[in-house]
Amino acid sequence: MMRLAEPAGRLLECAGNCATRGMTVHDRTRLIGQLHQFLQVRYDHTYHAKRLFVNSTNKHRILSNIAMIRKLLRKVFSRKASTPESLTKLNIIASKHHGIRCNQITPCALKVALNLQQAGFSAYLVGGAVRDLLLGLVPKDFDVATNATPEEVHKIFRRSRIIGRRFRLVHVMCGAETVEVSTFRGPSPDENENSASKQSIDQHGRLLHDNVFGSQEEDAKRRDFTVNALFYDPVKEEILDYLNGYEDIKAKRMRIIGDPVQRFREDPIRLLRAVRLATKLDMQMDAETAQPIGDLAPLLQNVPPSRLFDEMLKLLLSGHALACVVELRARGLHHGLLPMLDVILEQPLGERFITIALKNTDERIRQNKPVSPGFLFAILLWHEVLSYWNSLQASGAKPLPALFEAMDHILSLQHKKLAIPRRFDAIIQEIWAMQPRFEALVGRKPFRLLAHPRFRAAYDFMLLRCESGELGTEFGEWWKAFLSADNAEREKMLPRQTALKTGRRKRSRKKSPSNSVDTLENTIDNSDT
Repeated sequence: MMRLAEPAGRLLECAGNCATRGMTVHDRTRLIGQLHQFLQVRYDHTYHAKRLFVNSTNKHRILSNIAMIRKLLRKVFSRKASTPESLTKLNIIASKHHGIRCNQITPCALKVALNLQQAGFSAYLVGGAVRDLLLGLVPKDFDVATNATPEEVHKIFRRSRIIGRRFRLVHVMCGAETVEVSTFRGPSPDENENSASKQSIDQHGRLLHDNVFGSQEEDAKRRDFTVNALFYDPVKEEILDYLNGYEDIKAKRMRIIGDPVQRFREDPIRLLRAVRLATKLDMQMDAETAQPIGDLAPLLQNVPPSRLFDEMLKLLLSGHALACVVELRARGLHHGLLPMLDVILEQPLGERFITIALKNTDERIRQNKPVSPGFLFAILLWHEVLSYWNSLQASGAKPLPALFEAMDHILSLQHKKLAIPRRFDAIIQEIWAMQPRFEALVGRKPFRLLAHPRFRAAYDFMLLRCESGELGTEFGEWWKAFLSADNAEREKMLPRQTALKTGRRKRSRKKSPSNSVDTLENTIDNSDT
């Protein structure tokens, strides 16, 4: 077998470095070695590798060969695009048809896209922002896609940083706004390719690394749904559509790109995203997209807890949390997304509590009122805490230690499943610990409770318990009246303890375990002083 000449080897190494920018040194070295072997075999089969046999001094020829090297790398290490090139038609939608105007886009996003274009790169607004603008919604953020590598983007913008391992991105900061910039992605590795490619996919088909760069068309095909694969050029004010996403938006249709089973396996979070987006945007999933969702639900067990938490938070803060949970249950996905609801949603009292809470949360979001993630998790986990607390007391544990043991136990379990950030722990625990104090309406306890920094959150939580039937409505009515009264009226509302005729202080009897709430509140109040 004829060996490659040394100058060609140096050329391949240089071109390979250019073609594999953004990869780790280890991966780049392995790819170049595989490329050497590939070209040697192809040459033996009359492949005209002699085109690469150039003198090392002719460096100007390197750039002309980079495109060829990239194609070879993709042929060896990437799967074929799910949509044949000949069947892909680029549709360009003019401004007079789509109706998007530049004044609907934040100045920071426009600046990023324009600066990249001025530097000689392609740059487009992409994804959910374009989709939302077409639907008449206000995007929460804007993303930019470009053919510039992360390193090239970072050089252009001083206030930027490269992030991510699975997907390498650049965050560009403009004041308080951050614009996410991604490089066009190429086809992902296929399971049928060589072992080097298989290392990017786990045993369940989930992509572990996806830093293969490609063209704009390839990037469109790598996205999840057609409605998220639209590119908007802020200079020409045109939309570029490779996959009929524009027509799907007009038809209110949610359609996954490529083979549904394979794409869901690549990233199981898409199972949840399909339900969330279809519900939020009032779209219908097409039959091919919806059919495998229930069967693939177990794949969610392999998703990193941090990603599961992020997707759950998006769902809860979407303004359609209740409808999403109903749809997730209908498709058998709720056990994977919300492990804490596995038992609660099967119990009438717990289901009513969660339903009312999510309905109120959706209403607050629609009114642009703030919603605390800590408050939401306190709601979702409360019945698990309550159940475990009652079981500990039934086993003879004292109420206060039992409550805190239950809180620690449940939070510890959920940290493993959902990676709930530790910063929420204090808020969640304070809301829970204050609940029994709303039932202690004697002495100065209501005034001390009113002064607590977390009173309002705990008070709203208590009202939810009353509305769901878990706590007597008389407590909710009493506290509403207490809050609306002035100090003099509040003093009159408090029950008076009976004075002793002898003037001697009565020795308190030891409380029985059944008076758990009173014992707990006395202990908490004493600890406050």
